[in-house]
Amino acid sequence: MEQLKQELPRKVLLVDDDRLVLATLGKGLEQSGYAVQACASVEEAKRVIALDAPDIAVLDVRMPGISGLDLASELSKDQQIPFIFLTAYSEADVVMKAAENGALGYLVKPVDIPQLVPAIEAGLARAADLKKLRNTEQQLQTALNENREVSMAVGLLMERRRLNRQQAFETLRTTARTQRRKIGEVAEEILAAAELLNVSKTP
Repeated sequence: MEQLKQELPRKVLLVDDDRLVLATLGKGLEQSGYAVQACASVEEAKRVIALDAPDIAVLDVRMPGISGLDLASELSKDQQIPFIFLTAYSEADVVMKAAENGALGYLVKPVDIPQLVPAIEAGLARAADLKKLRNTEQQLQTALNENREVSMAVGLLMERRRLNRQQAFETLRTTARTQRRKIGEVAEEILAAAELLNVSKTP
């Protein structure tokens, strides 16, 4: 299944109010092996994203109505879809706004396929690195939370059963092994039971 997924063409969302740019770049990207969804407005792009999220978005910065910058802000916060910007302008403030919104690339028009494809590939690679980093951070936070709960459960066992720290930890670990569960889960259960007991004692 994983191999099949890797063989599927990567999906590129192309958003630009210039239909000539859409047609030219869209055709070139398809010939380069990408699956392309071309949209002439942010509203249209949102409908496409709701049905099938792309692997990366290529956004024109300045468009009538909702801008590419506005869409980028939504993608980075809610969808976690990587994106690069296309623009006819190279002002410092636009570049700064693009960076603030989390852009993984920035190209000034006119853009051709030999420029765009490397930018897309670099963006996809950077997005994959960031995803790995987020997963690592989440795993670390989970471990820290578990360690905190284990420490609290050990303290509770020391108090309730008059054990020293090593004895309390061994009691917790033995329970986890006997029940074939993670030590963090057993610690959570002990803390939840203690909290329930405290609530029931409250007048």
